[in-house]
Amino acid sequence: MKKIAFVFPGQGSQYVGMGLKLYEQFDVVKEIYKRASACLGYDTQQLSFYGPKEELDKTYHTQPLLLTASVAVYELLTLNNIVPRIVAGHSLGEYTALYAAGVFSFEDVLLLTQKRAQLMQEAVPAGKGLMAAILGLDREAVDRVCLSVSSGYVSAANYNCPKQVVIAGEKPAVEEAMRLAKQEGAKKTIPLAVSVPSHCSLMIEASEKLAKYLDTISIKKPIIPVVNNADAMVLSTEESVKSSLVRQLNSPLLWEDSVRIMVNSDIDVFIEVAPGKTLSGLIKKIDGGVAIYNVEEPQSLENTLKALKGE
Repeated sequence: MKKIAFVFPGQGSQYVGMGLKLYEQFDVVKEIYKRASACLGYDTQQLSFYGPKEELDKTYHTQPLLLTASVAVYELLTLNNIVPRIVAGHSLGEYTALYAAGVFSFEDVLLLTQKRAQLMQEAVPAGKGLMAAILGLDREAVDRVCLSVSSGYVSAANYNCPKQVVIAGEKPAVEEAMRLAKQEGAKKTIPLAVSVPSHCSLMIEASEKLAKYLDTISIKKPIIPVVNNADAMVLSTEESVKSSLVRQLNSPLLWEDSVRIMVNSDIDVFIEVAPGKTLSGLIKKIDGGVAIYNVEEPQSLENTLKALKGE
């Protein structure tokens, strides 16, 4: 019996057209988009499937629409009796993982991600913050680089996989850290096309406001284990869920550690639940011994179902 983990991608995985082919083929997907549109008050199909890209890439659109695309695939997999032993998500993806674990209703989690996006956008004025990927240095070296920066605040934001760490902070400080990382031997430093420097202390105000919003919505106990970003630990209570989401905004994201926790609990199959293959690539670098699939359109759904059912 295969032990399956579902992993859900975060911001940056979105693209115009995500979900379209599944929507055309499956009634359950049509129903999910219908509910999303009713909840959010705009045509989620139109924006997800046809753009324009600059509107889809606005954080307050990206977050609920990416969640909707992932939920659609999640529902299709469970309808086909593919059920995870454990779930995790990368940043925004943690919200989809919590939906899959029965913690939030679909409508509540949609509005929650929209609110999260607005709070993040308000926390740091446009152009003041920056995130960048540092490739080729281990996490200790990146931490040292951040501590040696003199032009402002910067810190590690995502420990993604061996030798890939994302940093976040004030724009001049991140740019200085990129230069210093190169001097330390980094193979590459890549500024990221995100409008908000998340998972660092610039988000403390946003996380405090998020905590107040979380008090207004129903949080249930997870019915399947959820490995969180902030600690790479399994969430098992309502209170641990709330605390985790609040800290996730202003703490480094421990993705590499989260994947290792799942592998160490005998997970041998990872399914990246729409869209993109970002997490599949990271998991491969963390542990090459597990089977990895991604599902985002009818063909990859069919291929994954066949592989898991041994056809």
